[in-house]
Amino acid sequence: MLEEWEWTWKSVLLVAVGIVLLRVAGRKSISQMSVATTVIMISIGTTIVQPIANNELWKAIGSATIFIASLIAIEYLQLKFNWFEKLMSGKSRVVIENGVIHQQNLRAMRMTVDQLEMRLRQNQVNSIQDVKTATLESNGQIGYELMPYARPVTIGDLERLLKLPLASSQQAALFQEVRQNGNTEHVEPKLQ
Repeated sequence: MLEEWEWTWKSVLLVAVGIVLLRVAGRKSISQMSVATTVIMISIGTTIVQPIANNELWKAIGSATIFIASLIAIEYLQLKFNWFEKLMSGKSRVVIENGVIHQQNLRAMRMTVDQLEMRLRQNQVNSIQDVKTATLESNGQIGYELMPYARPVTIGDLERLLKLPLASSQQAALFQEVRQNGNTEHVEPKLQ
């Protein structure tokens, strides 16, 4: 009877080991994963499922550990050597410059104009002519800079126009918490 339920503790152990190993690998969303990261994550998923059926629990944990160690080594080499980063991740390409689409770069990235326009619309860009520069990043995301006339107005822009003294940034305290790896004491504003 006990052997019939052995798969349950093995499953729990594999999930726990998988979580620990993926935590060591780092936090990235699927859209930020490189090709190597994606292959390793799929391999880990496959490896974690098999031992329950094949009774090879320790081999699965060992394999998953090797996969994560390989991923960390690949990411380390990408940090150290630009040529290795380009080999593993590819490089960004300019797809729009001064409102003009670079068709050859789109073709090289296997993207159609319709797909580019869809991604721009999702970023609230209304016209390709409004885009000063757009790049297709190696993770598949679109980076863009709008023409000066198409950029949203900021508080700083308004203060300069009205010749008001620039307000101090409350935002710095929020980022200070992250830099100091902890929370700072917050002083609640007094309501009048």
